[in-house]
Amino acid sequence: MLEKLSEIDQRFEKLTELLIQPETVADQQQFRTLSREHSELQEIVSTYRNYQKISESLEENLQIADDASEDTELRDLAREEIKELEAQSRDLTEQLELLLLPKDPDDTRNTILEIRAGTGGDEAGLFAADLYRMYSRFIERKGWKLEELSLSPSGIGGFKEVIFSVLGKNAFGILKYESGVHRVQRIPI
Repeated sequence: MLEKLSEIDQRFEKLTELLIQPETVADQQQFRTLSREHSELQEIVSTYRNYQKISESLEENLQIADDASEDTELRDLAREEIKELEAQSRDLTEQLELLLLPKDPDDTRNTILEIRAGTGGDEAGLFAADLYRMYSRFIERKGWKLEELSLSPSGIGGFKEVIFSVLGKNAFGILKYESGVHRVQRIPI
C-alpha cells in the first residue's frame, strides 16, 4: 500500500508541475483533464503526507522511549505520545485504505431526485414536503445547486410529487443510496 501511495504522490507532484507550464495552460482540454486528475489525487496525497509525518514522529518517540541515556520524565512523555500517535496512525491507515478503493465513474455526475407522497392523504403530502425541505438544506450546505423540475402541491402545504435535479461535485456518489419507501403514521391522542 505504501508503494502505491508513493507512486500517487509522485504523480501528484508531476501534475502540479505540468499545470503551471504555459503549454498546458494554452491547451484548455488538456488543462481541464489534468486539473480534474490533480483534484482527485489531492485528498489522498494530503492524507498520505499526514500519515508520513505521524510515522516519523512515532519513530522518534520510540527511539526516545527506548534510549536509556534520556531523562525518565522525557521517556514517560514519549511513551504517552506514542499511544496517541499509534491511534492517529491507525485512523489514517483506515482512511487511506478507503481512499484507495476504486471509484465509481458515475459518482462525479449530477442526479435527479423524486419525492412522492404515498398512501396517507394529507399526512403523506406533509411528510413529502418535510423531506424536500431536508434535502434542500442538505444540498445548500454542500454548496450544490438545486433545480426544481416538477412540483405538485397538495392542499395544505404538502406535496403530491416533487422532482428536482442536484448539480454539484460528487452529487450522485453521495445521494445514490437515497432510495426506498418511508412511512409516517400519526397516532391519535
